[in-house]
Amino acid sequence: MKAPDLLRLTDNVVLARFETMKVYAALGAVRTLLERGTVRPGQTLVDSSSGIYALALAMACHRYGLGCHIVASTTVDAAMRAQLEILGATVDQMPPADDLRLDQERRVRRVRQLLADRSDVHWMRQYHDAVHYTGYREFADLVDAALPEGPLTVVGAVGTGASTGGLVQPLRGRGREVRLLGLQPFGSVTFGSQDFSDPEAIIAGIGSSIPFDNVRHDLYDSLHWVDFRHAMAGAVDLLRGHAVFAGLSTGAAHLVAGWEAARHRDRMHLVIGADTGHRYTERVFARHEEALDPRALKPHQITDLADLAPPWSAMEWNRRGYDVGTRQEARHQMNDKEGTAS
Repeated sequence: MKAPDLLRLTDNVVLARFETMKVYAALGAVRTLLERGTVRPGQTLVDSSSGIYALALAMACHRYGLGCHIVASTTVDAAMRAQLEILGATVDQMPPADDLRLDQERRVRRVRQLLADRSDVHWMRQYHDAVHYTGYREFADLVDAALPEGPLTVVGAVGTGASTGGLVQPLRGRGREVRLLGLQPFGSVTFGSQDFSDPEAIIAGIGSSIPFDNVRHDLYDSLHWVDFRHAMAGAVDLLRGHAVFAGLSTGAAHLVAGWEAARHRDRMHLVIGADTGHRYTERVFARHEEALDPRALKPHQITDLADLAPPWSAMEWNRRGYDVGTRQEARHQMNDKEGTAS
């Protein structure tokens, strides 16, 4: 269940199709924390998750005989919750919320409350603890052995930053020429799209309403911001064209990789397919007749975040830094001044 299937979609696009990608992150992190003595046998590990990290952490805790407590997103469905409970995890699920930003903030508050109430828990902090990078070295080994030498572009959701960053760092360290293309939803602070909203957005886990320390902005060469309708188009097209049933983040990556691969035929493109499409059955795949035709879609190419606009924008990032906290504070100060002036 840990290693992905590598599926060739076109001459220069390969999909790494995972059942649950974050098994690499969770197993690597738990193993390392036990080796360091940071976590003790029998202790309970707790974290917030929108789904696939929860399942991966429950599996890791099951393997190493640790307790597991998940503060679950409103997007975690009955099938996922049943798997977590069968694996021995206890689940706190947030009440229904249409606003994923509110959902994320509620989960973090609940984790902090657990830490205050219990002395036997360790917060995994998948958003912030760099220990989650360690497990992806094994994925990098697989990619390095399976794909031919030559220029490579990795296309994947940014999320916590660990999966894409944890893959490309070891590959670049071995001398491979690797471009990293990150995907973001509108409304995420991670790469500056927080002033936009996407009413249908349910692409849980690929963006954030709070800064993530595990996102190393200077690893990314290019960014694409994609709305729900475009991600849905990619997910439906992936199933229709290649019989691959995958989640919305994979759909978005498939859409973007197709556009990139047509422009850069000399490069191999590796699409990160984080999970299956089961939790999107009703809200995405049952609506397949509504799906846009990917062949008619293209991004709005920009050179500055000031020009960012839905439904799909693309920008060369050029491995530069980005201080989310500073940007947010500057924005708050500007809003305060505008409020005073009015």
